[in-house]
Amino acid sequence: MKRPFSENPHATPSSLANLPDEEMHQIQRGSDELLAQTGAVSNGSVMSPAPNHADNNNDAKKVKLDTKNPGAPSRVIHIRNIPNEVTEAEIVHLGIPFGKVTNVLVLKGKNQAFLEMSDEVSATTMVNYFTNCTAQLRGRAVYVQFSNHKELKTDQTHSNAQNPSAQAALQAAQALVNQTDTQGGPNTVLRVIVEHMIYPVTLDVLYQIFSRVGKVLKIVTFTKNNTFQALIQYPDVVTAQAAKMTLDGQNIYNACCTLRIEYSKLSNLNVKYNNDKSRDYTNPNLPTGDPALDSALAIGGMPFTGMPLAGVTPTAAALGAAGIRLPGQPSPNCVLLVSNLNEEMVTPDALFTLFGVYGDVQRVKILFNKKDNALVQMSEPHQTQLAISHLDKMKTWGKQIRVTLSKHQTVQLPKEGQPDAGLTKDYSNSPLHRFKKPGSKNYQNIYPPSATLHLSNIPPTVDEEQIKDAFAHAGANVKAFKFFPKDRKMALIQLGSVEEAIAALIKMHNFQLSDSSHLRVSFSKSTI
Repeated sequence: MKRPFSENPHATPSSLANLPDEEMHQIQRGSDELLAQTGAVSNGSVMSPAPNHADNNNDAKKVKLDTKNPGAPSRVIHIRNIPNEVTEAEIVHLGIPFGKVTNVLVLKGKNQAFLEMSDEVSATTMVNYFTNCTAQLRGRAVYVQFSNHKELKTDQTHSNAQNPSAQAALQAAQALVNQTDTQGGPNTVLRVIVEHMIYPVTLDVLYQIFSRVGKVLKIVTFTKNNTFQALIQYPDVVTAQAAKMTLDGQNIYNACCTLRIEYSKLSNLNVKYNNDKSRDYTNPNLPTGDPALDSALAIGGMPFTGMPLAGVTPTAAALGAAGIRLPGQPSPNCVLLVSNLNEEMVTPDALFTLFGVYGDVQRVKILFNKKDNALVQMSEPHQTQLAISHLDKMKTWGKQIRVTLSKHQTVQLPKEGQPDAGLTKDYSNSPLHRFKKPGSKNYQNIYPPSATLHLSNIPPTVDEEQIKDAFAHAGANVKAFKFFPKDRKMALIQLGSVEEAIAALIKMHNFQLSDSSHLRVSFSKSTI
């Protein structure tokens, strides 16, 4: 299948500039002046005067403004407040889900663009959609409305035939329309194939990524021909098309786990179970398919929800939590700044254990002159994003901690003789790293802090009361406990609050239960 767009959704698809001339949308029409010399005019309303740049004035002469019937439906759409660096391809991307795009003009110095659709119906659908849902380009809100132009008129000098980037963007849009004949046509269900899957990809990771574009209704995951795949259903075609445009060709993790997206021939997904393989977000009361877990959930009166994302806004930061970075975003480093810590409780080992749930911590430094602040260095950039998304604003030791990216690229170890008081520690050779094996199964069990902890590596000689006593000794208020029916090496323990569970995990992970067994503790997605 030919890929009509660059894998970078914000890059100009210059490779398409060599398509045959007969496929070009040549637009060579008359020309007059769009913008008055005294100030910019936007669809009949006066805006503040723009700086006097020669290039801007040249661009401003490309289109003739029709001042009749301001705001009336037109197949030409006016887009305002665009970032300076936006390409023609990005403007075209906004229109593709709504119909055929026939022309585009970007006035970069004026932060405006014009998009011509093939008919008024497509343009009206687009304007109506973005009236209720804010359009964004490179993280900036842009404003979409009807233009006063009935068509986009450009002269020969400024024709898109002379503009390779606009030309390529229009050809790519046409190629997208043509390619749907060879697969499922645009609909609400996408088929997602993950290529080069060095690290495991979970249903919850896919949910977090695809929720960035719009509301996800259902997900079904499966393996076919030794390749991990998923079917993802959106509520409408427009959102599904936007997801395809935005995410196709992106990598979930650095240089691997590449998303290949096409339209499914299915129009609706029939989900029978809510578990790690499938999820119906419109019906949280579906069974999991595991009788033991279903009975445990029934006792707790809680539905299976997997990774609880309520309250998490699926923005570029959420996408970053899965390792995807959009063009224009700085490359994240591996160092986190953790602030508003409890000075009386915090230690390097405590931070190593807590942040170690989301990645392999290499170094920790509690700041000497500001001991409620610390630097935590992870081994991979995507691990820093996981830690931010799950630990920022979490109440820990009585205070709501803040977790952000640090400006530092690495945590420096103290020089010999430099006072440090044990505030800096190097964990690069720690045997307690959870993710040191490539493709570790621990990647499949990353969850936000919760009141229920998952315990593993329990020796057969240790019973329920001993474990509950150990947690109580650590200050935890144990509410419930349950061994896994088929594997007594594992158990769930439910504490009084999420804050209690965080403190208990810090104290009890690697707790010695017997001469040869140390307890492993992580956050659970389930309740008892």
